[in-house]
Amino acid sequence: MAARNGRTFGGGRPPGERPSKVCPVCGLPFTWRKKWERDWEHVKYCSDRCRAAAKKAAS
Repeated sequence: MAARNGRTFGGGRPPGERPSKVCPVCGLPFTWRKKWERDWEHVKYCSDRCRAAAKKAAS
């Protein structure tokens, strides 16, 4: 499925150019997603599973 006006999805950037971070729980890299667009600076974990594991470890 092609994007309109020749643009790609992901904030107008191809997947290789999207910002990424490393999850502190599993150590795997994860990239920017549309649902994180407004609060990318606050995203720490790659998934709900890693967020729950971090919370459990802190207790």
